Amino acid sequence: MTVETWKPEETYEFGKKLGEGAAPGQVFCLNGDLGVGKTVFTQGFAAGLGISEPVNSPTFTIVQQYDGGRLPLYHFDVYRIGDVSEMDEIGYEDCFFGQGVCLIEWSGLIEEILPERVTEVTIEKDLEKGFDFRRIRVEERG
Repeated sequence: MTVETWKPEETYEFGKKLGEGAAPGQVFCLNGDLGVGKTVFTQGFAAGLGISEPVNSPTFTIVQQYDGGRLPLYHFDVYRIGDVSEMDEIGYEDCFFGQGVCLIEWSGLIEEILPERVTEVTIEKDLEKGFDFRRIRVEERG
């Protein structure tokens, strides 16, 4: 499925729609360049799970857990990970294979430990269509 959004609020709403349909144990791999809207998408996704607390990118903490919704949300940002073994230290298996939902930014850096079945969400800009235009592609893998 591919969706085009024309302003951040639409990206948020699309994230919210996916969050509303998320199921326990689902892993979403969120891909896109810096500044493409991954945090806006994630904030919407969290709202779709019923999470009302502020959601920010966990760039320096690697993972942020939100328990205030209908399912726990584990929001990973593995951009700064030096070695995939660092994921063992934070107990990623409990998150990936638990009863919550995982949303992983920069998932390509930990490809070898991802579950076989994931939902890939790729957000891209196209400046020819406008500064706030985003193309969001959602694909099931595995």
